[in-house]
Amino acid sequence: MKKYTIGQVSKLLDVKSHVIRYWEKEFDFLSPAKSVSGRRMYNGRELNLLYRLKYLLYSKRYTIEGAKKSMWAELTSHKPDAKVKIHEIRDQLLNLMLKNKR
Repeated sequence: MKKYTIGQVSKLLDVKSHVIRYWEKEFDFLSPAKSVSGRRMYNGRELNLLYRLKYLLYSKRYTIEGAKKSMWAELTSHKPDAKVKIHEIRDQLLNLMLKNKR
């Protein structure tokens, strides 16, 4: 699975890096792995969560608490087949976007 740095994620989401770090503190389900050098490395699942979080906060105008409740409800629902397929498609689209930005 492809890993993304915070800089790449920042560009994809069009959000500053410090905002992403703040979201990590506020949302327990966001915990990217760190490389040997200490850099945050986001996988496709975490990138999908960040896209969803940005949508809730910026487009739907949720508060931080409202977004937390919504995200936890989505994460604990039991529809694994659809979610897996959506994550696969989103990963493919993200890879295409990154290739086109180079």
